[in-house]
This record gives sequence, structure tokens and C-alpha cells, in this order.
Amino acid sequence: MEQGKTNIQNKQLPQETSNFFSTRFIRFLGGKNLLFLLLILLIVGCVIFIYDKISFIFQPLRVLFEVVILPGVLGVILYYLTRPFLRLLMRWNISKIWAILIIYLVAIGALALTIVLIYPFLRDQFTNLMNEFPAYFMAFVENIVSWLNNSRLDEYFARINFDYDQMITSLTDDIVTQVKDLATGFATSVASGITGFVSALTGLVLSLVIVPFILFYLLYEGEKMPKFIVRLTPPSMRKFVGEVLHDMDKQISSYIQGQILVSICIGAMVTIGFLIIGLDYALLLGVLAMVTSVVPYLGPVIAITPAAIIAIVSDSPFMILKLAAVWTIVQLIEGKFISPQIMGKSLSIHPITIIFVLLTAGSLFSVPGVILGIPAYALIKVLVTHIYQVFKKRYNRFQTTEEDMYEE
Repeated sequence: MEQGKTNIQNKQLPQETSNFFSTRFIRFLGGKNLLFLLLILLIVGCVIFIYDKISFIFQPLRVLFEVVILPGVLGVILYYLTRPFLRLLMRWNISKIWAILIIYLVAIGALALTIVLIYPFLRDQFTNLMNEFPAYFMAFVENIVSWLNNSRLDEYFARINFDYDQMITSLTDDIVTQVKDLATGFATSVASGITGFVSALTGLVLSLVIVPFILFYLLYEGEKMPKFIVRLTPPSMRKFVGEVLHDMDKQISSYIQGQILVSICIGAMVTIGFLIIGLDYALLLGVLAMVTSVVPYLGPVIAITPAAIIAIVSDSPFMILKLAAVWTIVQLIEGKFISPQIMGKSLSIHPITIIFVLLTAGSLFSVPGVILGIPAYALIKVLVTHIYQVFKKRYNRFQTTEEDMYEE
């Protein structure tokens, strides 16, 4: 009897494979569900088109998002930075509310100490650098012109009647003029639009004032948030949603904590190295390296540029070589020892992918996109990876095995 059923199924198999929706590839994509998927995509496209035409209705929501995004992002960053200390204090049998208050007191004390001891020195160095940077830049240009005059390129440019001296001088004058026009235009715009300037400054101050309150509630209720989100989902999806939220939390926590620690280490090493070689404005350049190293690959380039200009025009002819040696040692220590130990391979993102993400996010969202592009990509990658695993597990019976390949 069973053999007869098998023969009947084998006879019906060619009829099923002749159907378009019974082919292996279409069955892998979902069979007849593929039509529903295409229909859903069409409906989504129509909805997007309609909402684009009536986007003015959502202007209040857009304003609300713009107001909330800055304190929200800062609150999340501070939450992931302070959460390890909160958990450590709670392991010492300290209640959560008292642990949060201790963290706040320590943070306020560290901020006050930084403002009292370090800020005046950094402010004076920054002011002096801004006043002397035009002279540094002009000396840098003169060194380039002098090097060209004493090189073989001078003869080549003379043959083709190319006056590079005049070109560089004109370019330098244009840059200086544009900088002056930019400063004048900024001052004029501030003077003429003082109301808008005060409004923007007030909004920024209010956003920063809200951050401590957001951080407090995140520290106090942050552990309950994933469980609350999981309970909102259907029972069949709770395990999947819980795994996604856990991996997202792990990714963003590892990135924020690791990147901040790596940036602090880079800033300390750069400052110590510049002090050893005697480079001017060592502390200010170290702080600049610490801040810009938050952005992978692009940050070090931004940090080394003013240091290279100062080194080239310094009194010591070998200062640029010393700077190159310090920077190489810092990058080697950071790449071979610090980053692998602190961050490991938590993100597992290829360097080319990081560059593309930074360029795309920077073009779309400017500076915030450059800073937040990598963690946003990491979260999207986690979500897409889990969805793909579910999709693969659901349709794994339609995958081509080695036996099928040999039979074909």
C-alpha cells in the first residue's frame, strides 16, 4: 500500500515541477507567497508616495524628532558608559537609586575638576593656536615654494612656462580671503539674526539640560525596556525579538565603551609622544586626536594635519620625522594591542565597508552621520542577519544539496 502511494507521488511530481510556483527557486523564495510579497511592496510604495505628497502634515513630528534626537543620543551614549559602574555598585549590595546618585556625584566632580584644572590651559592654547595658525600656514607655504625652487621640478616647470610660485601665492591669498569673508559673514549673520541665534542656543542648552534626566531614567528603568518590548510582540516571536534586542545591546555597548576607551588611550599616547619630542601645543593636539579618533580612519587624518603643519614650520628640521615616528608608534600600538584587547572583533565590519558607511552617512547627515553611521550600521546588520537566519531556517528544505547537484 505504501509503495503504491509512493508511485502515485512520483507520477505527480512532473506535473508539480511544470508549475511555475513549484520550481525549486520560486519555492525557495516562498512560492505563491511571492505574489503577496510583491503586492505588499507595491502597497508600501504607494503609501510612501502618498505620504511624500502630504509630508507637511508630519512637520510637527519632524520638529519633535529633531528636538529629541540630540538629548536622546547623548543619553544613550552616557547610559552605556555608566551602566558597567552601576552594575558594579549593585554587586556591592548598594541599592540602585544610591548607585545612580554616586555615579552622578562622581561625574559632576570629574567635570568640575576638568573645568577648573584643564579647561583654562586648553583655552589659552586654542586661542594662541588660532592667532598663530595663519603665520604657521604662510610659513608652510613658503617652505613648499622653497623646496620646489631647489628641486628638479623647477626646471620642468620652467620648460612648460608654469609659474607655480604665483599660483601658490594666489591660492594662499584666496584661502585667507575666504576665511576672512567667512568670519565676517558669520559675524554679520549673527548680528542680523540675533533672535534665531539665541533661539538655537537656547534649544541646545535645553537639550543638554534634559540629558541628565534621560540618563537617570535609562539607568533606573533601562534593564526593563527589552522585556517590555518583548511582551508587546506575539508569543511566537518573543524568542526571536529577545535575541535581536540582546545582540543589538551587546553590539552598541561594545562599540561605545570600546571606542571611548580607545580614544582616551590614543589621546594620552599622542600627548605624551608630542611632549617627548617637544612639539608645540602638545596637549591641545592630543585632545584633538582623542576627539577625532571616534571616527575610524578619517579621524586620524584630521588630527595629524595641524600637527604636521606645526612640525614642518618648527625650528627643528627633524621635527616632522619625530612626528612621523610618534604617530606610527601610536597607530601600531592602537591597532595591534589596544583595539584588539578592548574592542576585539565585536563589530566584524570590513574596513572598506566602514569607509563606505562613513562617506554615505556623512553625505546624508553631515557630522552626526559620520559619528553615528558605524553604530547604526551595526544595529541594522544585526537585524538583517537574524532575519536572514530565520528565512534560511524556514526554507532550508528547498536548498540544493550536493546530491541534487550531482544528479543534475
